[in-house]
Amino acid sequence: MRSSLPEREKFASLGEEDAAGSGTRFGDGMIAMHAGIALGSNLGAREARMEEAFSFLRSLSKGGHFLRSSLWKSEPVDCPPGSGEFLNAVAEIDWDDSPEDLLASLLAFERRAGRLPPERRRRNSPRPMDLDLLYCGDLVRNAPELILPHPRLAIRVFVLGPLVEIQPHLRLPGFSLTTKALYDRLIEDHS
Repeated sequence: MRSSLPEREKFASLGEEDAAGSGTRFGDGMIAMHAGIALGSNLGAREARMEEAFSFLRSLSKGGHFLRSSLWKSEPVDCPPGSGEFLNAVAEIDWDDSPEDLLASLLAFERRAGRLPPERRRRNSPRPMDLDLLYCGDLVRNAPELILPHPRLAIRVFVLGPLVEIQPHLRLPGFSLTTKALYDRLIEDHS
């Protein structure tokens, strides 16, 4: 399991990766976008929940594309006092439908995993599973129910670190820097 601040040199030898908007071309000409999803759990059997979530995300992938980071431990951020330590990770899948449909699938999985609906829980309360849609190809959304890319992606070490493990050269819409450069800047700012 990774700490929340991995060795920076680990990423120096990684090669160029696909852009966020690239994906898999199917025989019928349809292209699936790469979609990034952050995973988090700080309640119950965290490791088992994370593996269940990885399996679920792999099953959603439309072209077999599936990347996953290692598990990272992190202290709770903006959570009620006494909240437990999180396990965090990031996965990337192919998706050929709307990001709103993907978000609906993620929220349904959270509920099946035991997370209470928003109207029945305190904001940022401990949760068995939290799935956040980080990006979906080159799409940009700014609606109450979905903002893409995720608005706090670039300020959370526990999101950027795992994302850099699987997509260090990814450049998201609205960002001039790659995920690796954003991560390096965030680590430098917290040093």
